[in-house]
Amino acid sequence: MIVLIIATSILLITISIIQYKSVAKEYNQRRVENIERYVKKHINYVLSNTTYPLTNENIKLIFKDKIHEVSDIQNAEIQIYSLEGKLLKSSKESFSVEPHSPTISKFILRLVRSSINKRYVDVKTIDGIKYRSSYSLIKNKKFKPIGILLLPNIPDDGYYEKELNNFLIHLAQVYTFMIIVAFAFAYFLSSFITKPINDFAKKLSETSLNQKSKIIPFSAKIKEINMLLIAYNRMIEELERNAIKLAQNERDLAWREMAKQVAHEIKNPLTPMRLTVQSFQRRFNPEDANIKQKLNDFSESLIQQIDTMSSVASAFSNFASMPAQQNEVLNVVEVVELTLDIFNEDYIVFESQEKEIISKMDRTQLIRVITNLVKNATQAIPSAQKNKWVLVTIKKIANEVIISIQDNGTGIEKHNFNNIFEPKFTTKNSGMGLGLGIIKNIIENYNGTITFETKFGSGTTFTVTLPITNT
Repeated sequence: MIVLIIATSILLITISIIQYKSVAKEYNQRRVENIERYVKKHINYVLSNTTYPLTNENIKLIFKDKIHEVSDIQNAEIQIYSLEGKLLKSSKESFSVEPHSPTISKFILRLVRSSINKRYVDVKTIDGIKYRSSYSLIKNKKFKPIGILLLPNIPDDGYYEKELNNFLIHLAQVYTFMIIVAFAFAYFLSSFITKPINDFAKKLSETSLNQKSKIIPFSAKIKEINMLLIAYNRMIEELERNAIKLAQNERDLAWREMAKQVAHEIKNPLTPMRLTVQSFQRRFNPEDANIKQKLNDFSESLIQQIDTMSSVASAFSNFASMPAQQNEVLNVVEVVELTLDIFNEDYIVFESQEKEIISKMDRTQLIRVITNLVKNATQAIPSAQKNKWVLVTIKKIANEVIISIQDNGTGIEKHNFNNIFEPKFTTKNSGMGLGLGIIKNIIENYNGTITFETKFGSGTTFTVTLPITNT
């Protein structure tokens, strides 16, 4: 609306200026023609009543005194030239014809003679004012030219310029008022239109699969926006139904994967147990002198496999339900240093920038995180490697404690990056791949993060960031 009003005002002003200039030009041309017509009538009257022969040579005598009379009556300066362009007579009182008196250029003489009306108007601007000079032929009774009449430097009438300026001032005032009204109207109209859209945008930004989204009541007064709200509410209802289905499918899939993994891990020790029992059954001889030793070996083998099954069940139980946090105020540096004492490897190095970092957390879970990461670091170093080292560092940045475990082992291949923290994933020949998944859950329960940087063949660095909580 504002652009339309501004464009209309500019167009109207442009058209008005063009029209006023056109009318002013025609008016000034007619004004010069009228002055010229009245002057020529008076000149013709003088010519018709003179006693001198109407020749070019007698012009000076004919208008010796009459030219001042004509000039005073017509209120115009008058100059009469010969057909060759030499000045013969002028209405100026102080003017005297001299050898170097003004002449009419040959170019203007040709224009006067070649025009249909035998006249020519020359337009020029002096000091910002436009002047018109009219050249026309003076003829005798037989219509033969005897001289050239010049009405020099007739200024244009400024009436239309004044009218144009007044019109533009009034037009600017009207359109300024209209633009102000348009601004106000556009503001309230846009607010009326965009308010329900802004509300809709806020609701849309709050829409998430992880939380229940609210429908928007049909409060808008605009039909199209109400249609948008109806579509949004329908989408929310459909999204909620799909979210429930998706959550159920994810739970079902998780249980199926868990059951498959449990079955796989339990099946591993069952096979050697079956083979051991079958072998013992075939070779069992009560009369054998070594029967007690064989029975003892058989029992130990079964117990070992049963312990493996028990560890499998315990690992899955720990992963499925983490024990409740028993938070206490502790020195993180001290706990980590004591945890490293259980490792016998002399290449494990501990460094800390702080002697004491006090935070409130579960001691057992912190020990579990450090133990698992250091154990993984030692296992990532090939046994045949000569130069081995694992560096554990602690530092405090702002209100966070940063624990870093760095090794110079084999590193992690790029295609395994996305699977590192997934349950059941492991690159080792033993274990069930639940360790990193468990400690990731522990760290996230404290609103912390765990990340890693690795270079295959050079080593890996795991970084644990935990917020410091004193209350």
